Parts: sequence; C-alpha cells; structure tokens
Amino acid sequence: MDRMQKLNILGDAAKFDASCASSGSGRAGKPGQLGNAFSAGICHTWGADGRCICLLKVLQSNVCIYDCQYCHNRCSNDVPRATFRPEELAELTVQFYRRNYIEGLFLSSGVIRNPDYTMEQMIQTMRILRDTHKFGGYIHVKTIPGADMRLVTGAGLLADRVSVNIELPSSGSLALLAPDKKPEMIFSPMRGIDSARRMYLEDGQKHRHAPLFAPAGQSTQMIVGATGDTDRTILRLSGGLYRKFRLKRVYFSAYIPVGTHPALPPRETAPVPLLREHRLYQSDWLMRFYSFSPDEITENGELLDMDVDPKCAWALRHPEFFPVEANRADRETLLRVPGVGVRSADKIIEARRYGPLRPENLRKLGIVMKRARFFLTAGGKYEGESRHDHPFLRELLTDRFDNGQTSLFAGQGVSALPPAPEAPAAAPAAPSFLKMINA
Repeated sequence: MDRMQKLNILGDAAKFDASCASSGSGRAGKPGQLGNAFSAGICHTWGADGRCICLLKVLQSNVCIYDCQYCHNRCSNDVPRATFRPEELAELTVQFYRRNYIEGLFLSSGVIRNPDYTMEQMIQTMRILRDTHKFGGYIHVKTIPGADMRLVTGAGLLADRVSVNIELPSSGSLALLAPDKKPEMIFSPMRGIDSARRMYLEDGQKHRHAPLFAPAGQSTQMIVGATGDTDRTILRLSGGLYRKFRLKRVYFSAYIPVGTHPALPPRETAPVPLLREHRLYQSDWLMRFYSFSPDEITENGELLDMDVDPKCAWALRHPEFFPVEANRADRETLLRVPGVGVRSADKIIEARRYGPLRPENLRKLGIVMKRARFFLTAGGKYEGESRHDHPFLRELLTDRFDNGQTSLFAGQGVSALPPAPEAPAAAPAAPSFLKMINA
C-alpha cells in the first residue's frame, strides 16, 4: 500500500474526531483556475486570533484492539486497515507543509498493540518532525487512554496541544459501550497533563530556556446522543473539567450511527440533530466567558431548549432580572443580557465614562438591539414593543432555520430540526464522572 492509499484511509478515519474543527473539501484543479484542494486528511481549525489554520488530520493507524461500539475504527468493524510508519508520516507532513497545503498536524490513532506501543509510535513521529526535520509548525496530539504517564509527558513536550478524549459522558455509558476503557485511564492522564503544565510554567518563570509543555493546553471530546445521557449531565461534566483540569476546550460530536449495539440508536435512524450539538457549544461558551453555571443553563430540565438559544432561554425564565439599565449595570449583569457579548459589555463600560448612553449609542457600539431591546434600557428609555408578554417575546426570540443544516461529513446532510429519535437505552447505574474528577 503506497502513501496516498494510506492517507485516504487514515485521513478519512480521522474525520470522526471533532477535536479539530471541521473536515476539508476536495476540489480538483482546472485549466485557467488557481490552486486546488485535496480533501484527504486536510481540516481547518481556528486560532485564538480568529485565523484559519489548515492541519493534516490523520491517524497513525486505524488498527485497534478495542471494540468500542460507538467507534468507526473498532476491531469488530470490517473496514480497510492501514498504519503509517513514523518516518513515513513525518515525511508526508513535511512534504505537505512545503507545498503550503498545511500549517500543522493533528495526530491520533487506534490502539495498535497496546496503549504504550501506540504512544511510542506517535512520539517517534513527532520527534522525527521536531528533531530531524526541524519542524516548528503546530502539532496537536491525541493521547491514548491507558498509556504510561511518562509517555504522555513526552508527547506534551513535543506537541502544542494534547487531548484525552472522554467520548462518553458517564461511567455507566463507558462500561456499557467501551468495556476495555476504564475511567481512570482517561482522568489520570488529564490530571497528569494539568500537573505537568503547571510545573513547566513555574520552571519557565524561573529559567528562560525551560522547555514548553503543551503550551496550547489540553482538550477533550464527548459524543452526544449515543446514549441516554442528558445535556445537564454533559454540561456538569464539562464544567467540572474546566474547573479541575483547566481544559482549553471541550468539543461535542453529534453521534452518527455506525454500530449495532442494542444500547445505541439503530443505524437506520436519523443522525443526532446537529442543533443539539450547537446548543451545547452555545452553553459551553456561556460557562467559559459569561459566568453561567451548568445548573443555571439547565434549570428548566435535563435537555436544552431547541427553539431558543440558552442565554435567551435563561432570560425568559427570569423576567424579574430585567430590564437592565446600561448606564448603571456592572459587567457581570450586562453579560446576562441577550444581544450583549463580552466585547460589547466592555465597550458599554468604557463608553459610559464619557457620558450617559442612549439607545442610538448602543447600536453604534455593536449591541444586537434586535434582542437586547427587550431586556435593556439606556437612559431609562425602553425600546421593546408594548406587547412584551412571555409567549410573544419567546416567539420573537425563536431561532429560524430556513435551510437544512449540513453535517461535517459528505452525504450526511440532516435537517436542523428533524423529528427527535427515540432515546437510547439508559446506562447502568455507576459512580458519576463528576465525583471521580472531584475526588
């Protein structure tokens, strides 16, 4: 099997990992046109400054000794298998970089023989890139659950970001669908990565040439809809991970039926609505930047409202909190107003130092008055309609989806608001992940 055949197999197999933003597109070059796009393994992610970064998203191998029922690469699934040698994958990455196809590498893998052997192969790939080819580009590596912590630390010294995927949001679901994995195989490396990052940061403050350890932090991924775990369970776990291990991101991946286990949704059912994944990302943003707690976001039930975004849903449940006066409210209060973002709140606080604000001033500051006018006053002036009863306001704030929402994967298009599938079987009772990470 030549390199391009391997790349087609292992690049396609990596698309189910959402820890990088999206899969790429393929477009052949044509006479008279400039450039082309090669789909296998190329994905796009975004830096903290909003810049789009192209990465080679690929597996070291899709051979796996585990039989996780939700995974496309499980050992019982009849799919073509391939494995890159470290030298081979490093050389391919450098060639792509020199051709300006990519700016970095996202590296994951199935478990080839055992977790330690797999991690050794991935570390060897990164070491060849860093030491032999002097590659200074971005590398994101997904560690293998169960690998020795010394290997995980070695990966963190070579990579910019390290991720340990939880996949399932409860220990009961993990025991049901991935019995080869134990919770401690996931949380132990997370704990170790956080500890190592803090240790190396302290060394960096004392010594100028101290090595960097995963300077872009660590992240994780959770599959949504494969089991009956609720949005409240998912958000509480996410909040615990941010608080305990200082994760940079928690990624959510709507489950696509690939298995036939009785506890999984049947393969003939529609994929999990991407709108649910979208609402979880909105809620995650509220927790990270708007000081919302998971229980505040889900106080109305176990599942998020699919018609109204989480911030508007909270505002509709708390009419006693509004309207907020823009000239007097503190930053935390302003961040609770629908239509006011982090930058907008800072602009309001800065602008009112120079004089009282009026509604027309708020529009110039970039406030989304289409929403904010129902919850905000400026100089005592309220611009919401006189008919501000709850049902009418909810109707105005309901998201409209005129077009079908397309999945990240070709041929997987689904409607943004499809009929809700039947709930998967509930996982057996077990200690919650939240208790484990707080222990």
